[in-house]
Amino acid sequence: MKEKILSKRKNGMAALLITIVLYLAALYGVIYGGLLMDEESAFGFWIFIVSIVWFGIGWIPLLGLKVIGPQEALVLTLFGKYVGTLKDGGFYFVNPFCVAVNPAAKTKLSQSGDVKVTPKMQVGANGAAVNEPASKKISLKIMTLNNSRQKINDCLGNPVEIGIAVIWRVVDTAKAVFDVDNYKEYLSLQCDSALRNIVRNYPYDVAPNVDTTGDGMADEGSLRGSSEIVAERIRQEIGAKVEAAGLEIIEARITYLAYAPEIAAVMLQRQQASAIIDARKMIVDGAVGMVEMALERLNENNVVTLDEERKAAMVSNLLVVLCGNHDAQPVVNSGSIY
Repeated sequence: MKEKILSKRKNGMAALLITIVLYLAALYGVIYGGLLMDEESAFGFWIFIVSIVWFGIGWIPLLGLKVIGPQEALVLTLFGKYVGTLKDGGFYFVNPFCVAVNPAAKTKLSQSGDVKVTPKMQVGANGAAVNEPASKKISLKIMTLNNSRQKINDCLGNPVEIGIAVIWRVVDTAKAVFDVDNYKEYLSLQCDSALRNIVRNYPYDVAPNVDTTGDGMADEGSLRGSSEIVAERIRQEIGAKVEAAGLEIIEARITYLAYAPEIAAVMLQRQQASAIIDARKMIVDGAVGMVEMALERLNENNVVTLDEERKAAMVSNLLVVLCGNHDAQPVVNSGSIY
């Protein structure tokens, strides 16, 4: 379906003024025709009849008056045939029998949950709640979709919870209305599907021998460390899917990322253990370097001559002191040099 913009119908004010003038003329015709009818004039009879008929059907042209605000659109059909779209702000007059179409009028995209159908409620005079008619206008503004968090297995099989925020807007009203059943629900479902397709290709943290790009080469991509790359891939996949619905995806961002609650404690222990191992490795590397430097300095300055047994004892003592978790408590031997 190709969008057709009706830009030459901004004559709503003229149509409104003409209708008002005709109503005033009909009112005058009723009075004047009634006076002529008293004189048994056929001309007055017909003036009276035409004026009465206009009072009965003169409101029909008012149905063709449409007011469009900035960044709004109205898709019109006439007896089931697509007529065009009012897209520029203004006061329009169209065929009174045209019907506005928007199947997603009552669908609200929540900022913190999935698609919800929640029409606005008003309280009537008797205290009963009544539904407020949903507007058929289509918003062309930039909007945000923040679907609920999803639990997805990463490429290593670990369940993670992830949420995204998608910035989108309608660019083709005809496709949005006629090519899909409900473009808002369609967008929400495509966001969930694209999120699952992309997340399952990445590990939560950097893992060895994992190919996240599909080029056959292992890389260091991860959900936590490559969030911008992951978000861009999600944006591209969603954009390719919703293009048929006349929607444009401007941006996608990861708003929440964490391990699922059932494995969060275990993964935290794993991260802590990994951090401890890395720290210990750094401490050992530094201690060995310090021991080597101490032995070299002792040999260069001829401070003391140590045999292999004494060197081994010295190395052992230095490593214990440098790698220990607590402060060293040396024991001073004052009886002999050994």
